[in-house]
Amino acid sequence: MLKSMTGYGRAEQTVNDKTFLIELRSLNGKQFELNLKIPYLLKPYEFDVRNMLSEHLLRGSIECTISLKQNGAAKPVSINTDLATAYYQPMKDLSDKLGLDPSSILSTLLKMPEVITPSSEVLSPSEWEGFQALLRHALTNISAHREDEGSVLEKDLRLRIQHIREQQEVVRQLEPMRKKKIRENLEKILYEHVGSDKVDQNRLEQELIYYIEKIDISEEQVRLTNHCDYFLSLLEESEQAKGKKLSFILQEIGREINTTGAKAYDATIQKAVVLMKDELEKAKEQVLNVL
Repeated sequence: MLKSMTGYGRAEQTVNDKTFLIELRSLNGKQFELNLKIPYLLKPYEFDVRNMLSEHLLRGSIECTISLKQNGAAKPVSINTDLATAYYQPMKDLSDKLGLDPSSILSTLLKMPEVITPSSEVLSPSEWEGFQALLRHALTNISAHREDEGSVLEKDLRLRIQHIREQQEVVRQLEPMRKKKIRENLEKILYEHVGSDKVDQNRLEQELIYYIEKIDISEEQVRLTNHCDYFLSLLEESEQAKGKKLSFILQEIGREINTTGAKAYDATIQKAVVLMKDELEKAKEQVLNVL
């Protein structure tokens, strides 16, 4: 079973007089990268929230937005009147000196550093527990979405490996004829340029065997089969994060395909190699989205 790194999860719930809304978006990424936006009340718990997200989501580019609506008499902010008063007189003197309209001083005061500060209110233990339950619910939702996307990816990856194997079978059927054609072409060139009566047949046989062994692709085909088998078996494993492993296996598959093409010296086999490469590139693009 595969999981995609792409997913979306949302959860909303009211805990006491506070309504929390959690939205999670996930895209593919090499590591765990988190963009977390939380209200001030949750700042003391930011480390715990990050840990919960990383432990559950494992990998990907994550955007988590948590918003809070408060009802009742909760005080969201406080105004430092002493500091505002200290700012006011110099600003009024400057306004009078420059002949400016003093009506805008208040709006300017409210923008000065630390004049408006967040409320010192904190979450109660029950509210924190309620929030954690809500976050787990949002994580469950995004996990389900990732599984749905992963099933689509798995179906496509299996199809790509199947197509590679089909072309590999074409290569296997052409291999005996390829060796025969190479042998006949080498003998023809030698006889035309040297003459059949001047050729040492024993030495020729030795050289032909040596050359054909050098361009033999049977080992590459065995390794390619093993890599494809391993790739498919890894899809069956229960491990959640296996995108990197699948990517490494595809690199090995590509190495065997490339070596087969370099040794082929046959137009039909080269065509099969090109088709295998095309399927391989499609598989690599899909694996980039696998968790």
